[in-house]
Amino acid sequence: MNPLDTIPDALFSAFGRALEAPSRGPVVEEVGRVVHVGAGVAEVDGLNRLFADELVRFPGGLLGLAMDIDARRAGIALLGPAAELQVGVEARRTGRAADLPVGAAMLGRILDPLGRPLDDRPPPRTATRWRHERPAPPILDRAPVAEPLHTGIKAIDAAVPVGLGQRELIIGDRQTGKTAIALSAMLSHCTRGPHERRAVAVYCAVGQRAASTAAVIAALRREGAMARAVVIAAGGETAPGLQALAPFAAATVAEWFMRRGDDVLVVFDDLTRHARAWRELSLLLRRPPGREAYPGDVFYLHARLLERATRLRQELGGGSMTALPIVETQAQNISAYIPTNLISITDGQVYLSPDLFQKGHLPAIDIGRSVSRVGGKAQPPAFRAVAGDLRLMLAQFDELESFARFGARLDMATRRRLARGMRVRAALRQREDDRPDAAAQIAVLMAATEGLLDDVPEHAIAGADRAIRELIAQKASEARQRILDGEALRDEDRAALLAAAHEAVLPLQSQDGPRERADGDD
Repeated sequence: MNPLDTIPDALFSAFGRALEAPSRGPVVEEVGRVVHVGAGVAEVDGLNRLFADELVRFPGGLLGLAMDIDARRAGIALLGPAAELQVGVEARRTGRAADLPVGAAMLGRILDPLGRPLDDRPPPRTATRWRHERPAPPILDRAPVAEPLHTGIKAIDAAVPVGLGQRELIIGDRQTGKTAIALSAMLSHCTRGPHERRAVAVYCAVGQRAASTAAVIAALRREGAMARAVVIAAGGETAPGLQALAPFAAATVAEWFMRRGDDVLVVFDDLTRHARAWRELSLLLRRPPGREAYPGDVFYLHARLLERATRLRQELGGGSMTALPIVETQAQNISAYIPTNLISITDGQVYLSPDLFQKGHLPAIDIGRSVSRVGGKAQPPAFRAVAGDLRLMLAQFDELESFARFGARLDMATRRRLARGMRVRAALRQREDDRPDAAAQIAVLMAATEGLLDDVPEHAIAGADRAIRELIAQKASEARQRILDGEALRDEDRAALLAAAHEAVLPLQSQDGPRERADGDD
């Protein structure tokens, strides 16, 4: 009897299908060994074919980022806690660079730089993943910065205008209100009218305390802006590798929305801590230190990040990415290494003075030391007509005020100029939760510069501000709407706004303004 006759037909069929199926080649996987573990870094031997920024997988799901690669060993920045990582364990290549999911599903989410959720919700379900490191748009793809970004802060919108696609640095000492200004800009940007293009905000927290990041998220939710915002967080307790990736992750998320045609505002809070994390990694990987122990590539690190902010041409969708990087100074020293680097990279800076902060002038924006290199090109025409001489007026007032402190006897004209300068400076104050629209800002600044507030006591300027806003909405509604529509300021609009402002401040005026001295000393 033939032994083959005892084999069932089903088994023959299975053999046939196996022979007809395409043969699979051997699975090749590169595996290395950890030879050194440091505080946030590891050295791996045996992975000679790694490429830059490739992800490496360790036991327990821990990921690392290939940063230093040579013929024998590779320096890996760990992207998580390394308490359980030991010398001798396996390290495997993943074959992909560091990336994260991008798409509309990212809106309203709080994620880490790898796209993992931090808000106790499932991971975002998107069909696309983009790398953290992406080339900046070429020059021919960029459009001029000509449309304003309304921040809701009078001192910025009037004197230091920011345009869509601009890179404006926010610089100042610790606890001077830098994050508050960025938050106000995000809230004003995300709560724009429905007739305007879609607006998205991306907030990147690098090295921040959890309480600070939670306060920003709470403000976004309270104002109804979280639905149009994305938060990328790498707190101070996370690994330095994650902190180094966080700004690039935020830029990648923002770039996806920009390519879709949206106007995106991305806030990097802050790049000082990002540079410190990069310095820590570089020193641990034994890279040569330079000035202030920072590695030589720290300038290129921030340059390639901020160069991705731009405004695209209409043929490419017309989207924009506006960057507001934040940098912290020590004792008002803006000539330190990282601040000077970022000042040279960006298109201007908003300088926050601790002296003004201590005096209660909030927001503590020093207009004399702040600058926008885009200038009036990104400012609505109505603003240009009203705020054109504002910087010069405040500079002259500061000099005059310093001279008056010497106790010199001043004539009536000088005292009038001092009184007006004080009123203009008081008109620029506002609460953190106060974000007036463009028409309200123009009306208040016009009333201050035209002298309508000269006889209003300085402590009553805030009340005059509220009264002017309410009255122009009632009695100058047409002029207000034309300003909001971006039209130039007409003579009849100016007259209507001034008339409404005069009527609003009339009950608040005092008879205690500057007077001629009775003894004739003037």
